[in-house]
Amino acid sequence: MKPYILGAIFARGGSKGIPGKNVRLLNGKPLIAYAIETGLAVPLINKLIVSTDDETIAQVARRYGAHVPFMRPAELATDDSPEILSWKQATTNFEQLTGQKVDVLVSIPTTSPLKESSDVEQCLNKLLQTQADVVITVQEAHKSPYFNMVRMDAIGNAHLVIKTKEFFTHRQNVPPVFDITTVTYAVRATYLRRAKSLLEGTVKAVVIPPERALDIDTFLDFEIAEFLMKRKDKIKCKH
Repeated sequence: MKPYILGAIFARGGSKGIPGKNVRLLNGKPLIAYAIETGLAVPLINKLIVSTDDETIAQVARRYGAHVPFMRPAELATDDSPEILSWKQATTNFEQLTGQKVDVLVSIPTTSPLKESSDVEQCLNKLLQTQADVVITVQEAHKSPYFNMVRMDAIGNAHLVIKTKEFFTHRQNVPPVFDITTVTYAVRATYLRRAKSLLEGTVKAVVIPPERALDIDTFLDFEIAEFLMKRKDKIKCKH
């Protein structure tokens, strides 16, 4: 029996860094539209919903083909609300509303608009083909805690974040480390129901190239994303 996979886009209305970020136009389309289009292009996803507390976001989401079966409670849409609680709420509400048991939740964040549907598919396939509770997306880190990342102690002295007996002088010799991206998260519903935090279980990862892992958090990120999209469009036109 095939697992039932619920695709979900979590997009709250409040954004202090970029007001109205999720519906702000990026290369001619609202930011949230890219996540919706990506999710709709993944055959493994049975239903794609948007969880939001904002009616404008809900209207835009419906226009681009996503379902908005319920609104997110205000207490789960604050700056300090753990997103995993919104995941739990969306899964439970969807099951109660539809009577459909969810086996896997795949979160498709709006803030990484350069991702591709294949990135989401890789996460889902890794989750379904392994014993993982969660599959996250990562990219190779630009800095290493073994080599060129430091912490400051109480009197202002700098120390390597991770000290080892071996002294590293070249980045190529240190153990590889990765940054978590906001491209995709896939999680088993049975684990989601009992987990208190996302990464406490068995976690696998899919490595995403940096050109698809850009996370929009500032106006500069918006400009970079738009530049990359326009460049990609030009390359397509030449071919």
